[in-house]
Amino acid sequence: MITIIQTINDVKAFAKHLVQVEKLSFHPDDDFKDYINIETDEPFYTEEEALFRNKLISDCFEVCNKEKVEIYEILLPIIQEPIFG
Repeated sequence: MITIIQTINDVKAFAKHLVQVEKLSFHPDDDFKDYINIETDEPFYTEEEALFRNKLISDCFEVCNKEKVEIYEILLPIIQEPIFG
């Protein structure tokens, strides 16, 4: 998984990782601490994992703001991609 968000391509890579690898249907405004595994009813992420992802999504907002790009327009197509496999 990407660990530093510095470019729009990093924003896209992070979103793709969440959707394609972690199989997460996410919204960029949500706190990663709030995601629950529906099979176990346990938190999807540990506290440390959630804090790290919250930092990365915050960095995504910063990069998009700096580049004057609407984050939702970047992420929506990725979030809506069908997942196969």
